[in-house]
Amino acid sequence: MADEKTAPLLTPVPDDDGAPFWDYAARGELRIQACAAPGCGELRFPPRPCCPHCQSFDSTWRRMSGKGRIWSYVVPHPPLLPAYAALAPYNAIIVELAEAPRIRLVGNLVTSADAPLDSADPARIRIGARVQAVFTETGGVTVPRWVLERP
Repeated sequence: MADEKTAPLLTPVPDDDGAPFWDYAARGELRIQACAAPGCGELRFPPRPCCPHCQSFDSTWRRMSGKGRIWSYVVPHPPLLPAYAALAPYNAIIVELAEAPRIRLVGNLVTSADAPLDSADPARIRIGARVQAVFTETGGVTVPRWVLERP
């Protein structure tokens, strides 16, 4: 397994709308922006200033369980970015949240929070597999990653 601490990994660049997502992630919490207008409450991701359902600018951040299922995935061969070549085979997964199936997050399936990107055997990745969010710091930002609920 490659040492991802030496690889120039992509890190998120928080903006004003998404900054709370990263602040909560740093605390080990998966929260999703929700409309705070009376009678609406729609969840939205990525975060944005206005609710696409009712056009309200009022929002709050709802704590999620961190549970979901793999909606889709890819294992790049060869890696799409040369800087990741030493980490191959790694994966990128799309996770559909359990309590909000229309909300999907992109991340990596790993064997534990601090495991390298190439720690999960690509042969074990299945669409529909249940996963749980874990958090790790990389490049100065805490990011959610995913582990199988039943490895």
